[in-house]
Amino acid sequence: MTGYRQVLAVPGLASLLGVSLLARTAITADVTALTMYVVLGLDMSYAAAGGVAATLTAGIALGGPLLGRLIDRRGPRTVLLVTAVLQIVFWLSVPVLPYGTLLGAAFAAGLLMVPAQPVTRQAIAAMTTAGQRRAAFALESVQGELTYMVGPPIVIVCAAKASPDVVAWCVGALIMAGGVGLALLDPPLRAEDEVGTGTAGRPRRREWLDSRMIAVLVMAVGTTTLLSGTDLAIVATLKEAGQTSWAAAVVAVYGIASITGGLVYGALPRPLPTWLLLGLLGLATIPAGLAHEWRWLCVASAGAGLLAAPTLSTVADAVSRLAPAGVRGEATGLQSSAQSAGFALGSPIVGIAIDATVPAGGYATAGLAAMATALTGYLLARRSSASRREWRTSGESRTATTPADSPT
Repeated sequence: MTGYRQVLAVPGLASLLGVSLLARTAITADVTALTMYVVLGLDMSYAAAGGVAATLTAGIALGGPLLGRLIDRRGPRTVLLVTAVLQIVFWLSVPVLPYGTLLGAAFAAGLLMVPAQPVTRQAIAAMTTAGQRRAAFALESVQGELTYMVGPPIVIVCAAKASPDVVAWCVGALIMAGGVGLALLDPPLRAEDEVGTGTAGRPRRREWLDSRMIAVLVMAVGTTTLLSGTDLAIVATLKEAGQTSWAAAVVAVYGIASITGGLVYGALPRPLPTWLLLGLLGLATIPAGLAHEWRWLCVASAGAGLLAAPTLSTVADAVSRLAPAGVRGEATGLQSSAQSAGFALGSPIVGIAIDATVPAGGYATAGLAAMATALTGYLLARRSSASRREWRTSGESRTATTPADSPT
């Protein structure tokens, strides 16, 4: 645990993680809050609620790179303050908007969601050394698991027992508070040796969005596709067994195992490749389909959950290493978009598999999807490495022949 003590001793990092936890918990609960409002407040169907949730998620996925690019150009404070104000305007107006208008407003709110996660990841990369970074990103991934364990359940309970209108207002207020808090912290997004890198030194997109970065983004999609699909497969399995009420317990076990795995992984002396962790996560997920009651499902979920946070942390670490300082905001925005796309894809893909087969087919589909993206990431990374070796070899060959062949 020495590595974690060193990381938390970095000036400002503990405060950053604390404020980010507040903002990300509220942002994680936003889809649930809108779902509960449409179902309970407007007395409409879950399909209608899913439409609002989908438009919000689509907006977040499309807005990530755009906001990241603005952060690269303008800095985090301006972007955080503007998006925080726009978020409170949206959430305060939710109870008075008709359903059709709410669909469009939710998309706009997604486009301009407070970029708490990308800013936190950029700041971690800037504030820590190479030796501290893996432990720091492990803490960030653990933070993400905590938000999913805390935010949505609280919103569901409060919306059921109180008013979904008030819950929407509270979610908006917390998102604004988190965004303003991050703006006041104004964390550095570039290390001391990167401070001079401005927009003039911004590399072209094709120079950094190469096969290595694409490989990481593909694996980001695969990771969240598995996580989203696993949640649905858990519910389907327990519904078939007549034990739906135990779904929350199984999801909690998965989350606790993920937190444990993230903390252990961050303390290891050496990292593991992202493709290997993702492949192992997919492989460990498939056997959960053999469990037919909640106790054994808890055991199977714990085994797979141990690899979830480590995989997420290696994705974030890889993006921070591959992205030049001048485009790190756009790169982390692309990472967030890739993960949002995975969350959006996971449930429909696994749902189709469950409907066509049995709940066990959902686990198999989620696991195989993760393994397929792991293999794709591995092949893309190898292709990039081979290209770099070929380029270096040809460069050395040209250097060796130039003196003899040159007319000068």
